[in-house]
Amino acid sequence: MIQEFQLRVLPQQAVSESSIIEFIAQDKGLDARTIKHVRVLKRSIDARQRMIFVNLKVRIYINEFPQDDEFKHIEYGDISSRPRVIVVGAGPGGLFAALRLIELGLKPIVLERGKNVHDRKKDLSAITKTQNVDADSNYCFGEGGAGAYSDGKLYTRSKKRGNIEKILHVFCQHGASTSILSDAHPHIGTDKLPKVIENIRNTILRSGGEVHFQTKVTALMIEDDANVVGVEAVDLVTGAERTFRGPVILATGHSARDIYRYLDDAGVELEAKGLAIGVRLEHPSALIDQIQYHNPKGRGRYLPAAEYSFVTQIDGRGVYSFCMCPGGFVIPAATGPRQLVVNGMSPSNRGTQWSNAGMVVELRPEDVPGNAVLRMMHFQEEIEQTCWQQGNMQQTAPAQRMADFVNGRLSYDLPRSSYAPGLISSPLHFWLPPQITQRLQGGFKKFGAMSHGFLTNDAVLIAVETRTSSPVRILRNPATLQHVRLRGLYPCGEGAGYAGGIVSAAIDGERCAEMCAAQSK
Repeated sequence: MIQEFQLRVLPQQAVSESSIIEFIAQDKGLDARTIKHVRVLKRSIDARQRMIFVNLKVRIYINEFPQDDEFKHIEYGDISSRPRVIVVGAGPGGLFAALRLIELGLKPIVLERGKNVHDRKKDLSAITKTQNVDADSNYCFGEGGAGAYSDGKLYTRSKKRGNIEKILHVFCQHGASTSILSDAHPHIGTDKLPKVIENIRNTILRSGGEVHFQTKVTALMIEDDANVVGVEAVDLVTGAERTFRGPVILATGHSARDIYRYLDDAGVELEAKGLAIGVRLEHPSALIDQIQYHNPKGRGRYLPAAEYSFVTQIDGRGVYSFCMCPGGFVIPAATGPRQLVVNGMSPSNRGTQWSNAGMVVELRPEDVPGNAVLRMMHFQEEIEQTCWQQGNMQQTAPAQRMADFVNGRLSYDLPRSSYAPGLISSPLHFWLPPQITQRLQGGFKKFGAMSHGFLTNDAVLIAVETRTSSPVRILRNPATLQHVRLRGLYPCGEGAGYAGGIVSAAIDGERCAEMCAAQSK
């Protein structure tokens, strides 16, 4: 017999299958020996009051065992001789577009300017060791895209755009923990995600698709000023020029500025898009645990590293936390020379002594002077270059204690930080644009009033967080997802301005693949 229950339990009662069975047996008057298996369908933590509870939706199997896996398997057939579709970019948008194309009987040719997910590690390590950034292989470029080493958060608000559940099941089929199917804020972990991504690549290859690394797209092949029939590319190892013919799903990610420049120069219709810019804010994780769990002892043995989320309005613009990484690291995320950009990641156990989040200010196109389509991108670049100069023209990040920033004081020393290239004390309040500084200062005061202890000099602001989303939108027809003028071009995911994270990019990749398949018939 199978039964389902909604439970509200203490953290220690939710820690394992045996503890859940023990609670259900006592609460529902069942014989624990007859409960052969428990499947957790939904899990969330309620930390609104001093007494912390875990909300569970569970399915129990009485005197029987499950006859199915926790996730649904998809069969990927042989498409080696089927029509080709060019997928530019091997981030979540591109990879899920490729998988969906295989389902629909088309052959994906995936072109990725960076290296495979394992070889990328050497280039990431070099950023810290040598202060050099490889412009084609870094935290943003390479197999898996920006999410591969960012930590694999799978929470999204894009519930109307597509099948979120399917995306999670595909991740599970390729090696992710099935906990992502039940957790309120699912998360794979930066230590686990590379293997999952490698498994996705192997599925593409096993089905007859192609994946070409260190292959940089330089131009679209356009016929009659109306039809995209392929791409031109360069092999970054040999320098050889190559062409790949077929309809194009363009999923380059939000940092492929050379692509934006090429599209603008080629007269491809674009528009400036709003984004958010600020800093990465790092607290001791123990302090965030104490604040969020209302306990001076922190999270204890049974609770995970605490998360937070803040949002407010200051002078007509949003100020909010972004990409919160409990028990994580701050990382250097530049994609070229003379840039300093930071981001955050966390391992699957979220076990470091620091917790960080982006703290950013909403910027709209009208907030930046001029009418150039790429003005938001230029604004990003200017701030990143200023930050690099403030960091001694290396990846050493300018930083300031949180309360000092709010009060306009220089920090004469800095706390220990997870940021491996190192920090240098800098008056962020002085050199960041006033529209960002003043709104962050007002936002921090509000957040400190909402959550006692949050506004503290034990926290440090690390500059600068600019890559929150694309600064450009590549215009497409909402009915067909093709570019508004160029048939055969499907702008996709974050880089095209239509997604904001791993899951939403994956969903958009699937949708573009479906539209491409429909137009190919």
